[in-house]
Amino acid sequence: MSRVKIVDTVFRDAHQSLIATRMKTEEMLPIAEKMDKAGYYALEIWGGATFDSCLRFLNEDPWDRLREMRKAFKNTKLQMLLRGQNLLGYKHYPDDVVEEFVRLSIKNGIDIIRIFDALNDLRNLETSIKATKKYGGHAQGAISYTISPVHNINYYVEVAKGMAEMGVDSICIKDMSGILLPYAAYELVSEIKKAVDLPLEIHSHFTSGIANQTYMKAIEAGADIIDTAISPLGNGTSQPATEPMIASLEGSPYYPDIDFNTILEVSDYFKTLRTKYEKEGLLDNKVLTVDINTLKYQVPGGMLSNLVSQLKAQNSEDKYEDVLKEIPRVREELGFPPLVTPMSQMVGTQALFNVLSTERYKMVPNEVKNYVKGLYGKPAAPINEDIKRLIIGDEEVFEGRPADLLKPELDKYRNEINEYIEQEEDVLTYALFPQVALNFFKQRMASKYKIETDLLNEEEKTHPI
Repeated sequence: MSRVKIVDTVFRDAHQSLIATRMKTEEMLPIAEKMDKAGYYALEIWGGATFDSCLRFLNEDPWDRLREMRKAFKNTKLQMLLRGQNLLGYKHYPDDVVEEFVRLSIKNGIDIIRIFDALNDLRNLETSIKATKKYGGHAQGAISYTISPVHNINYYVEVAKGMAEMGVDSICIKDMSGILLPYAAYELVSEIKKAVDLPLEIHSHFTSGIANQTYMKAIEAGADIIDTAISPLGNGTSQPATEPMIASLEGSPYYPDIDFNTILEVSDYFKTLRTKYEKEGLLDNKVLTVDINTLKYQVPGGMLSNLVSQLKAQNSEDKYEDVLKEIPRVREELGFPPLVTPMSQMVGTQALFNVLSTERYKMVPNEVKNYVKGLYGKPAAPINEDIKRLIIGDEEVFEGRPADLLKPELDKYRNEINEYIEQEEDVLTYALFPQVALNFFKQRMASKYKIETDLLNEEEKTHPI
């Protein structure tokens, strides 16, 4: 029995879940010094959708953000979320790209890399885990939690044991939909702790309103670390709020070694920021309400909002409930994949197409075809044979590690953007998001040229030729 450790997600998953990852670096840095003294075990600041969002919407270099945050946090570990062989994108990348991305993430300031695969296919974690260890990072293996006839306690214990054999430093139960129930959590944590002698972290979302109770039971069963979000950006589709969670542990042997008064001051800062987001229309009340249907459909909050926008675009908002009912059906037919990126997008889009088309699976996205072909890895249960035939006919299914089909590409990417490279990290930025990165590089170059031209003009005024 020991004090539980706290990881606050306010700089990554909290704002990804509530305001579509729109928090700017300039809004993070003013509170950094205070948060650095609070006693957090770590802060999740990078990865997930933050990389794409920095480039696409905020005109920020995500690598600059990481370097600035590293300078600001002198005492606290910095953590990121990595989608295994998918890195921060939506497809598998070659091993040379994965290793280089991990190397530069650690070089620029990341301490802990949480690595997961949407299918819990451990082969898709191999390269990331090896690279994290090679470059001196803490490799955390994350189990994508879902509920199905094949996803039981024994299944998760075997995944945890497999991760331990691969050399991870800790394990996380990643409950992206907020569907891990309290007593199920107690049993799951107990069994994993019996099987694996590693620190165990619990990550959940408050979408269904039960995550606080789940955390309490998980802690009682031996969980070492919990993910929370400071209250102005906590609860709803985000993580359970930090302050109430800490207060709930008062008087117990689990109470964290944290400065609660400092945490309250941190909360005050984010209250002001939250008010700003509300005025700007970034924070929608829909993401703050409890949706118990999450337990029925297992759909993460981000996936729900995405479905709503897709249906609006098709003028078919009245089909929302039909699509929600179709999701579990599609998921079963496709081998019960956990609904986490990129599988959540695939299953959601396929369900949408099935509802809007004249017949099911008449329209199938390429990503779903590739998944059925085995190019994302092996599902926990077999894909329905009839559905497989509908999607890929008699095409052969690849049984190996998907990345084995990919040739090294770093040099190719480097050559393609040679004229825009200002730092070695640019090659990775381009590898992950080619078009978005190119737009960003062009803007950066234009901005730099304008500054240099302005300086030259000023110089000419001072020293006319």
